[in-house]
Amino acid sequence: MSFKEITPQQAWEMVQQGAVLADIRDDARFTHSHPKGAFHLTNQSFLQFEELVDFDSPSIVSCQPGVSSKDVATCIVEQGYETVCSSVGGFYGGWLAELTIDTAYEG
Repeated sequence: MSFKEITPQQAWEMVQQGAVLADIRDDARFTHSHPKGAFHLTNQSFLQFEELVDFDSPSIVSCQPGVSSKDVATCIVEQGYETVCSSVGGFYGGWLAELTIDTAYEG
């Protein structure tokens, strides 16, 4: 089994239906801004991810440009997760415009 690459529109639709959005960007970028409700997935938080996300729950892995998310999606699949996707283009691939963003600044 492998992960599936999806378009920004498909990612948005999955989030609306309850898919877990895993943001794998570094701490600084995640703290600065991230989609509301996104799980900050890091090496240190993976055990928490496993506790929160069922193996059959759909999840979307996304990074800044959409490259590293493919490696992480592969690792998640190897752990036994069944429906794992990587958004083509990452957070800046066009679908962030549809999400509510939590920011560390006012503006």
